[in-house]
Amino acid sequence: MMGNFGYGGTGWIGMIIGSIVSIAVLIGLILLVVWAVRRMSGNPAHLESRNLTSQSAKDIAQARYAKGEISRDEYQQILSDLGR
Repeated sequence: MMGNFGYGGTGWIGMIIGSIVSIAVLIGLILLVVWAVRRMSGNPAHLESRNLTSQSAKDIAQARYAKGEISRDEYQQILSDLGR
C-alpha cells in the first residue's frame, strides 16, 4: 500500500529541491537581465560626475563653455575667480 509516494517519500524531497533550484535559476536570470540593462544604458550623468572629479576647475569650466552651458562672460568670470 505504498500508493504514489515512490521509495519512502524521496519523490517529494526531489520535487522540493527541484523547485528551489528552479526558483534560484529564475532569480539569477532576472538579476542578470537587470545588470545587463543597467550596464548597456550607461547613465551619462553618472559617468560625467565620475570624470569631473579627476579634472581641474579650469578644465570643467572650459568643457562647460565648449558645450554651451555657460556664456563667454560666465567663463571669463570663472577664470578670473580662479586666478587663471
